[in-house]
Amino acid sequence: MVHLADASSTLLEAAFFFYLAATFLFGGAIRQKGLREGEALNRWGRLGIIVTIIGFAAQLGYFFTRWAAAGHAPVSNLFEFTTFFGMMIVGAFILLFFIYKTTVLGLFALPVAIIIIAYASMFPREINPLIPALQSHWLAIHVTTAAAGQGILAISFIAGMIFLVKNIDQTTSTKKTKWLEAVMFFIVSVIAFILLTTGFAMADYKAEFEYVNKEEQAAKQEFTLPALVGPNEGTLLTKEKMEPLAHVPAFINAKKLNTVIWSLAGGIVLYVLIRLITRKRVAASLQPLVRQVSSDLLDEISYRSVLIGFPVFALGALIFAMIWAQIAWTRFWGWDPKEVWALITFLFYAAFLHLRLSKGWHGEKSAWLAVVGFGIIMFNLIAVNLVIAGLHSYA
Repeated sequence: MVHLADASSTLLEAAFFFYLAATFLFGGAIRQKGLREGEALNRWGRLGIIVTIIGFAAQLGYFFTRWAAAGHAPVSNLFEFTTFFGMMIVGAFILLFFIYKTTVLGLFALPVAIIIIAYASMFPREINPLIPALQSHWLAIHVTTAAAGQGILAISFIAGMIFLVKNIDQTTSTKKTKWLEAVMFFIVSVIAFILLTTGFAMADYKAEFEYVNKEEQAAKQEFTLPALVGPNEGTLLTKEKMEPLAHVPAFINAKKLNTVIWSLAGGIVLYVLIRLITRKRVAASLQPLVRQVSSDLLDEISYRSVLIGFPVFALGALIFAMIWAQIAWTRFWGWDPKEVWALITFLFYAAFLHLRLSKGWHGEKSAWLAVVGFGIIMFNLIAVNLVIAGLHSYA
């Protein structure tokens, strides 16, 4: 079991670096003439997709070796689910790449997958026995199908983002440029969060506090980032660690608030550095990379991704989930936060298809909807899993 777990970790790390290498290869591909629809792939594009497939095969190897080591589908905690979600984004990209032969999609899709896999590494990766509620074959059926649907829907967001970067005029400051730049800032903040947490994890930073919780009882909390804000009436127990600049009331989770502050502060610093180096908006800096790709093609990819991903997500996140809920909790629906946000995601993409087919929301409007949809998916992944308590809090 130990050897299989070690092998699975090695395969996941290999996949990560293959995806990173493929990103640079796709970057080389779009720098060369010949990456338009209908044209043969150039050498860089061919190398990019080959390396991507090798990385995907390595991650599949990780998935099945970890399954063998654990004795159950490795989607039972946030580390496992998030790495699987990243793998599904890559799988969806490979599928759509062979349909449309658009390598600029790889230049944006693979970094998104890399960020999500890096985000997964922030969570404990130990293999633990399943709690009773998860000891069912429906774990693999429900969770993998839901993640696959989200992975395909993520490609809609990526194509929509490329469409917006290509078509929004960056020569003047407008509401559109500001909203697009806000999305870019959020992405930069996520990258900053991963860099910060990885850096402090490598330094093995830990600071333990004793504090008074909202039940007015003594409790302890361990911080893995220096405490800019500390818990209610908190006392630092770890020597030579940073004292908090302020303390928060008991009803606020100081550790989570501290992480948010670090992420935003790191995002601001990284964003300002990018702006100082490029001397233009982030979206404007990316614009030359997407000049050659067809806007109509991007719109088609975004729409097709929703057409494929929406029913897959509905099947996994709602239908299979309700069947399992009936078996595990003797009710199909219980308004648990995770269930509610799965329903919100379903209704949003149903509205997406309705507006596109009935109201003619093509092009830019459709692209903005794709961006908002992915925002809902990420809110479900991050906030609902980490902040909002519910029956799915085991994640």
